[in-house]
Amino acid sequence: MNKIFIVGIVASGKTTLAKRLSERTGIPWHELDCIVHHQTASGRIKRTAAEQVEVIQGIDRQGPWIMEGTDRESYRQCLLDMADTIIFVDTPLWKRRVRIFTRFVKQRLGIEACHYKPDLNMLRMMYKWTRDFERNRHRLEAELARYSDKVIRLKDSSTMT
Repeated sequence: MNKIFIVGIVASGKTTLAKRLSERTGIPWHELDCIVHHQTASGRIKRTAAEQVEVIQGIDRQGPWIMEGTDRESYRQCLLDMADTIIFVDTPLWKRRVRIFTRFVKQRLGIEACHYKPDLNMLRMMYKWTRDFERNRHRLEAELARYSDKVIRLKDSSTMT
């Protein structure tokens, strides 16, 4: 496992798993959200799909990597092809809903850092993205089926580490 793509929806445990794997293996870890939304002096800007793939390809040229993020059409195919291991963190819906709210509270209290403004609109969006994912889950499942020889499905991110 030198090129690991960890994919899942909001609050599935992707980041926790990526951090642990990175610590254990020494392989650098990259949050795809930070590739999509680049931090500049004037704030976060969204890169185009082509710019996202360009950044990912640059990371790929440097050697082993762990990339984690939600399923986005802009980079999905690129990472599915590049990765030698794909980990789908498929945590139960009830657990993700609880984690979204818990994370929101921790971020509002300053206990947990984030790259975005943790306001009520963002909280609503996280629940919306979760609903949308569940409605369209079949799309990701179909893509993953094409790469079944390198897919690992986890129901809980702690089972891998």
